[in-house]
Amino acid sequence: MAESTKTATLNIDGSTYELPVFSPTAGPDVIDIRKLYAQAGVFTYDPGFTSTASCDSTITYIDGDKGELLHRGYPIDQLASQSHYLEVCYLLLYGELPSAAKLEDFETRITRHTMVHEQMHYFFRGFRRDAHPMATLVGVVGAMSAFYHDSTDVSDDWQREVAAIRLIAKLPTIAAMAYKYSIGQPFVYPRNDLDYASNFLNMCFSVPAEEYHVNPILSRAMDRIFILHADHEQNASTSTVRLASSSGANPFACIAAGIACLWGPAHGGANQACLEMLREIGTVDRIPEYIARAKDKNDPFRLMGFGHRVYKNTDPRATVLKESADEVLELLGVEDNPLLQVAKELEQVALNDPYFIEKKLFPNVDFYSGIILEAMGFPTSMFTPIFALSRTVGWISQWKEMIADPQNKIGRPRQLYLGETARNYVDIEKR
Repeated sequence: MAESTKTATLNIDGSTYELPVFSPTAGPDVIDIRKLYAQAGVFTYDPGFTSTASCDSTITYIDGDKGELLHRGYPIDQLASQSHYLEVCYLLLYGELPSAAKLEDFETRITRHTMVHEQMHYFFRGFRRDAHPMATLVGVVGAMSAFYHDSTDVSDDWQREVAAIRLIAKLPTIAAMAYKYSIGQPFVYPRNDLDYASNFLNMCFSVPAEEYHVNPILSRAMDRIFILHADHEQNASTSTVRLASSSGANPFACIAAGIACLWGPAHGGANQACLEMLREIGTVDRIPEYIARAKDKNDPFRLMGFGHRVYKNTDPRATVLKESADEVLELLGVEDNPLLQVAKELEQVALNDPYFIEKKLFPNVDFYSGIILEAMGFPTSMFTPIFALSRTVGWISQWKEMIADPQNKIGRPRQLYLGETARNYVDIEKR
């Protein structure tokens, strides 16, 4: 924990309270209110916790005004263009970029854990075939503690490490199994000769009846999607994982809680919402109509995939992913896909229209990831599961950091109570 170098003064009903102020290595100062209730008998009020630091962390930093995203100090654009997903996983988990020997060891450990317990195959049969893959993912990940109970003791350093490796390694397998189950195809086992992204694509799109070759352009695009979604500071799902883990819950339950939170359309479902919007527009000739609606303050229609709640400038992840989107669309073409034609035309309008430029409504990471996944052949129901498997390493890194923090205590948000005060029970005959 940083040391306080200054204080803030708070006056309440004639009484003065001095509150410590901490200065981070980057970002705004933080007022420490941990003793405020004990000293002054008051709580702070912050719905959504948008002005509250719930923890101290060394993992990820976002500057929304600058459009900056750093993982352990490294800019996301450098990582996405020069690194690969498992190296970024190592960085997030352990704090530094690995040596060649350490990276090889880490990749080997991940690769050797990609298979799931064989009895988990039978577990899938309990779900309906038309179940949303996210529903399946939440259930199966939560059930991992029943299959891997030798890595659920959060007080044991080694068990925490084993759980982390297992989750990163097995989430692509489980997500691919959820997809295969939903379309009635047989499960495809992982292959140790393929890299992380290629292995996932192979498990999703190969079938036993014929040989499947992963195109390196698609594999690289998939790897970039994984990198760009790996962590994003204290967002809703990450905060959910931290809150769940504060109770001492096992890691599989905590990650399942994060997946459940990510399922919300305001969080992980944004790229799916973007594709659904493109389907609503339908054809290129209808774009002017929807652009006009987006500019109309009285029309509830909003362009999904443009602008970002955190980034007040360009989304740094979108800049990188646009390159992959262009490569994928050039490879696969858009001539026979009206939805992708709409996406490309809408992108050009947004990048050149003064209205969007002035309001900084640039295409964000959800816009480009949705386009790429659609072009690859994924249904929109798989967009959020792919987001979940990408974000797993971020959740685990935050989980490990929290467990090791000596200041860790069970989360207990307070409230501004506006309900009835104490009153006596009334017999039903007198009501």
